[in-house]
Amino acid sequence: MVITLIGYRGCGKSSVAGPLAKRLGWRWVDADTEIERRAGKTIRDIFAQDGEPAFRRTEHDVMADLLAESQLVLAAGGGAILDDATRRRLGQSGPVVWLKASVETLAKRIAADESTAERRPNLTSNSVTEEIADVLAQREPIYVACATLTVDAETHSPAEVVETILASLPSDLVAGDGA
Repeated sequence: MVITLIGYRGCGKSSVAGPLAKRLGWRWVDADTEIERRAGKTIRDIFAQDGEPAFRRTEHDVMADLLAESQLVLAAGGGAILDDATRRRLGQSGPVVWLKASVETLAKRIAADESTAERRPNLTSNSVTEEIADVLAQREPIYVACATLTVDAETHSPAEVVETILASLPSDLVAGDGA
């Protein structure tokens, strides 16, 4: 089983994945970090040098490999849900948790992350807030369709999000957690 965390950049997927995996005694992977490791460059550089289609192909391959694993908590890239095959695999591999936050909160978190500008490309030519609103408007229906659980990442701490996710899992999975 793979528990996949989905949502827009800045929603807290990586902040939740580690503690959730620790509680379950599983490992966790940030898909964007794995993409960068395989490519040998940042996502920003992949977009600039190879284009978005090349990035999406690599993302597709990384997601296919990771979703075939077991006992994994996966922090998926924000756009991973755009690929039809990835969406099918998500539904087959285990629970999919959408960490939902407002445009304003996402913009604040992205601005506070010093690595964002170095590692992540702009997806539109708009301001950060406008870009988030535009992209989120396109992706939100897909997040809704993919998610087996939606968690408020706006007002809840990562620890509270972890507890919410754990409460939604079958008790036999959680019984062996490290708490």
